[in-house]
Amino acid sequence: MRAATIRDGAVSVQEHPDPTPGAGEVLVRVRAAGLNGADLLQRKGFYPAPPGSPADIPGLELAGEVAQLGPGATRFAEGDRVMAIVGGGGQGELCVVHERQLMAVPEGLDWPGAGGVPEVFTTAHDAIFTQSGLVAGERLLVHGAAGGVGTAAVQLGAAAGAHVTATVRNPELRDRVAELGADVVLDPEGFADHGPFDVVLELVGGPNMPGNVQALNTGGRIVVIGVGGGGKAELNLLALMAKRGAIRASTLRARPLEEKALTARAMERSVLPLLARGALTVPVAETFPLERVHDAYERFAAGGKLGKIVLEL
Repeated sequence: MRAATIRDGAVSVQEHPDPTPGAGEVLVRVRAAGLNGADLLQRKGFYPAPPGSPADIPGLELAGEVAQLGPGATRFAEGDRVMAIVGGGGQGELCVVHERQLMAVPEGLDWPGAGGVPEVFTTAHDAIFTQSGLVAGERLLVHGAAGGVGTAAVQLGAAAGAHVTATVRNPELRDRVAELGADVVLDPEGFADHGPFDVVLELVGGPNMPGNVQALNTGGRIVVIGVGGGGKAELNLLALMAKRGAIRASTLRARPLEEKALTARAMERSVLPLLARGALTVPVAETFPLERVHDAYERFAAGGKLGKIVLEL
């Protein structure tokens, strides 16, 4: 099979042996695979794949058709349209996925849209509901709201009945983020003056943390899932204590199968029905064929986009 391949800090298309599904696993013929910040970090040598995932084939999410069932795999049949988060290997023509991580692709969702769902919607849903306990009527602040996880979080928060505030650096994208359900869309500068917020989804990193604590409501929760703007911050712990606030941080990639399966079941209960009804959308900024994987990575790294960059295979 052909696959995006990271070697010596560069990504290109190379030939690899076809993978074979083991017990409880499914071989997926990949049709689309979203790019994520972790892929760029892996290209730079900073985010190696977890044990059991291909070390040199990037890709944390995929959508495609079931090509072959491993021993004991019974949840899906050959030809079914499926999607999943994976530890790596998603940007190849074939990928082995444990059946418990797979989800059915909702009717009406095309391949690029499906390829852009698993990582960002699972990450956003897990962060703002499972980790932070957002409920209807609360105030949610989403930093970096024009990216894949940000656009998912804005929509999920609005669908849950929260009041959503979003920060977007590119002024040309603010109206489009508002159309996704944000009640207020701000320049990141001075965001803390618009609180208090019950839940803060931090997708930028360290520079925002002092303002996040300042803007936190009593009993508020901050969850950190992105640090592209910097991984270190200085915190006023007295201010955090006065707010009786909480800070959590999370990643999906290295979680064991049991925990990844739980996130997939949560998606099936709470997110896939909304996608099937058209209540949620998957903004796709641009698609690239596998042969142009280098261009896809450069486009992702350039920023200034709304939603996902997706490879079509």
